[in-house]
Amino acid sequence: MKNPNISKVLKTYRKLNHYSVNDLVLKLEDNNLPVAPKTVYGWESGQTQPDADTLLVLCKIYKIDNILNTFGYEHNSDDLFLSEEERNLILQYRNHKEMQPAVKRLLNME
Repeated sequence: MKNPNISKVLKTYRKLNHYSVNDLVLKLEDNNLPVAPKTVYGWESGQTQPDADTLLVLCKIYKIDNILNTFGYEHNSDDLFLSEEERNLILQYRNHKEMQPAVKRLLNME
């Protein structure tokens, strides 16, 4: 049975990481997973889904740590739900390590 969340999550995270489809194809090749751009489009449109091994590599590329929750397989009442804006802020924070000290000072987290 297909999980409809997979296509949405993969497309969202590719865009949040500012990767084009061709960027992703190159990153997958670097991980010994050669795929055609049309394969990525198929995953993101929900026509097909990556196998489990490929999905794990995609999660690594996109820095998705909580895989089960991100794709809607599991939810614990203690988990923090994030809006798309909050997810984007976290990804931008991770991508701009040079800004992290300033953000921590701004938020009084030092």
